[in-house]
Amino acid sequence: MPLSEFIYWLGQFFGLMSFALGVYCFFQRDDRKLKIFMFLLQLNNCIHFALLAAPTAVLSSLLAVVRTGLSLKTSSKLVAWFFILVSLGLGWVMADVWVDMLPVFGSCVGTYALFCLTGIRMRLAFLVGACLWLANNIVVGSIGGTLLEITLISVNSSTIVRLWLAKRREAA
Repeated sequence: MPLSEFIYWLGQFFGLMSFALGVYCFFQRDDRKLKIFMFLLQLNNCIHFALLAAPTAVLSSLLAVVRTGLSLKTSSKLVAWFFILVSLGLGWVMADVWVDMLPVFGSCVGTYALFCLTGIRMRLAFLVGACLWLANNIVVGSIGGTLLEITLISVNSSTIVRLWLAKRREAA
């Protein structure tokens, strides 16, 4: 097997690992646990996208690792806007075509969600980000990433409904 083919399949393996981490992550109803598993997911995504030679996705995932770690310690809007501006700036410089900005926009939405939102509103923002990442993963040919985002959209939607129903029961 040629080295390039091995690297491709190794990248797909890490994509499938991201799939498993992501499903577990978005089943979490506790915001802190969700953020911890999101940190691990984004760390794995860095390796996955590097092996698929998708530099803007690597950059977005690397920034997501740092921002998710920080979101466990602070909910500062200033930190959120710092990461959003850095993501947009670096993404703009690195992007060759407009679709290269999809993971950047997805990362920006996720950053805002992690630092500025909680509960159902945070998960709704994650749905928007997941749609952007889904489009990116289709473009770069990530099998695990595409499966991940399709599943995350479903799992996250289910968790939103469960949280909403629990909130309604508490209010009644």
